[in-house]
Amino acid sequence: MKSRLRELRSAQGWSQGELASRIGVSRQTINAIEQEKYDPSLPLAFKLAQVFSLPIEAIFTPNDD
Repeated sequence: MKSRLRELRSAQGWSQGELASRIGVSRQTINAIEQEKYDPSLPLAFKLAQVFSLPIEAIFTPNDD
């Protein structure tokens, strides 16, 4: 799954650790999502959408494979 997470996080001036703390996950989880090595669960996707005040679809898009 493609993600705009790094772009959105950087625009807020947050480190991976700061974002992780805001949503209750590890920094490694944020890194894995940004590297497209891990697809977040639906509850985690909702938390990310909430912290950025965006719909999930504005953060994540499916890969075209």
